[in-house]
Amino acid sequence: MSEFWLISAPGDEENLQALQRMNTVTSKSNLSYNTKFTIPDFKVGTLDSLVGLSDELGKVDIFAESLIKRMAQSVVEVMEDAKGKVQENLLANGEDLTSFVTHFEWDMAKYPAKQPLVSIADTLAKQLAQIETDLKSRTAAYNALKTNLENLEKKSTGNLFTRTLSDIVSKEDFVLDSEYLITLLVIVPKPSYVQWQKTYESLSDMVVPRSTKLIAEDNECGLFTVTLFRKVIDDFKTKAKENKFTVREFYYDEKEIKREREEMTRLLSDRKQQYQTSCVALKKGSSTFPDHQVKVTPLGNPDRPAAGQNDRERESEGEGEGPLLRWLKVNFSEAFIAWIHVKALRVFVESVLRYGLPVNFQAVLLQPQKKSSTKRLREVLNSVFRHLDEVAAASILDASVEIPGLQLSNQDYFPYVYFHIDLGLLD
Repeated sequence: MSEFWLISAPGDEENLQALQRMNTVTSKSNLSYNTKFTIPDFKVGTLDSLVGLSDELGKVDIFAESLIKRMAQSVVEVMEDAKGKVQENLLANGEDLTSFVTHFEWDMAKYPAKQPLVSIADTLAKQLAQIETDLKSRTAAYNALKTNLENLEKKSTGNLFTRTLSDIVSKEDFVLDSEYLITLLVIVPKPSYVQWQKTYESLSDMVVPRSTKLIAEDNECGLFTVTLFRKVIDDFKTKAKENKFTVREFYYDEKEIKREREEMTRLLSDRKQQYQTSCVALKKGSSTFPDHQVKVTPLGNPDRPAAGQNDRERESEGEGEGPLLRWLKVNFSEAFIAWIHVKALRVFVESVLRYGLPVNFQAVLLQPQKKSSTKRLREVLNSVFRHLDEVAAASILDASVEIPGLQLSNQDYFPYVYFHIDLGLLD
């Protein structure tokens, strides 16, 4: 299971025996795997300060857990091409999260135990807050890039009626800079190809003979060029519509087409370099998505490269990682480590408040072995430590549930210090 229970009990002989008894019962029944959880001796300060710190640490705990879950989800989004490898990138100090928690050691260099508890808690809170600020900034940039890219990609998909034509047409397809002539683009249904070839010259006066050329087609239609005199444009459009031919409104602007291609290439490059492990490179004349390919037939010019065919190239960074993924991995580790330190601080503070001075308690980390056995594990713990709060225990003990040598209690009863650690960050 991906959850842990972090508990503590007084460190006197009676309670150490109770801990041993707990270990024996949980081990024999295969309820949990238990390990000692070592917490340093901190400067206690006043009990009043501990009460305030208890409330503050509760807030930091919730904030830290929320933060690392958001970071884990960000890793999923960034690694969209390798989602199966997400878990191996969510590490703490290079270890998997379970190993880090079960072998936890307080980081004396980063959080000196000689400092006041309030100072340590403040350092942890500020560290987590800074990570969240950076996360917001980086994910906002990522989302803006994705939005811009998606908007451009939408223009590169769909059929010939709606998609951009900048990656299909070329300068050679048009009569440009002519005072009298103009080249139009006409969408013709595939079953009407023959009809188009027979009738386009007679749809209007002043159509240039043999000027049509098929330059692209999708599953249903083809895109043809036709050259005619400017003065008959409106008449030609009307007659074309009557014959179910659609004149696509398009003006060949070399600068605008170049700008659009460069913008798409730049965004794809940015996403690859900044955020993803790999990305598809957009070449001039290549289709963006295979599911929406437009096959281009280069008629009349065999040297012209065919666009939209299956000639896309993938530009790979190998095992390289973009800056955002690297940042997420490093700072996820930092945030997770800080979160477990917050849990340790909470155990210390709550143990002192509950068990009193001088400081003397033992913290234990339990890893429940099965989801179905957590209720029974809770009852075992409550029964073993019922002496820590006899009055409350007596009011809720359930005598109907028994195991040898133990009387079990209600699963919601906590006579000991208890905190939950959930490692199911992607659930």
